[in-house]
Amino acid sequence: MCYGCRLKKINMRLLKKVLIVTGRIYLCSMLYALCSVCGLAANDCVQYKKNPNVAVRFPEWEKSVVRPLAPMDLLHGNVVATFAEEYSLVVEADPVPGGFCVVLSGVDASVGYTDFLVQIDSRHAPASCAYNVILEHEDLHIAAHLSVMDDFAGDIKRAVAAAANSVMPIFVSEGDGFDDALDIMQMGLYSHPDIVLMKQKIDAENAMRNKQIDMRADDRRVKKCLMD
Repeated sequence: MCYGCRLKKINMRLLKKVLIVTGRIYLCSMLYALCSVCGLAANDCVQYKKNPNVAVRFPEWEKSVVRPLAPMDLLHGNVVATFAEEYSLVVEADPVPGGFCVVLSGVDASVGYTDFLVQIDSRHAPASCAYNVILEHEDLHIAAHLSVMDDFAGDIKRAVAAAANSVMPIFVSEGDGFDDALDIMQMGLYSHPDIVLMKQKIDAENAMRNKQIDMRADDRRVKKCLMD
């Protein structure tokens, strides 16, 4: 099995308040009154820190079956699983003297498998006995991947919440720095220890469950197909 990670980069625009929709940040056109907080240091944004609202969902996934031209193991197939994580940010920009405090107020996370590519030796004709037996076995691997995600749903939510809560407000000067601030927040999520550990645990559990599936496999079914 191999795991991929596709990171969707968010389109950023200069703004006072932003709302994320399907991975792209849009402006909420709002007028702000002049800041009335006297003597506030330009980089003193800690007071604006919020506990972000976090929503986590599993992405929809697709399965495709291919017969590579290069020879494979005649008795076994393979599944390539693509794992993706995307964190859509909801941020606010609170006006302060000299600029704004960009504050993370929410995260809409999509974490899980998006694609399963099943590979079966090209010597097996589609819908043939051996083809169907191998496909049935590879479907067990796909089910194992999905069951791991279901079982880790709570852990994923807690990891994303911890990562989001660790993101501190960032000061940006007027007309500059919004893109950089949002990039920093994104990287803070992807690299947070709880997120990294969560993915490592998912990988380890997947490896164990898929190994158990292979240990229970009976090659005699495929061999019988080839003999008939």
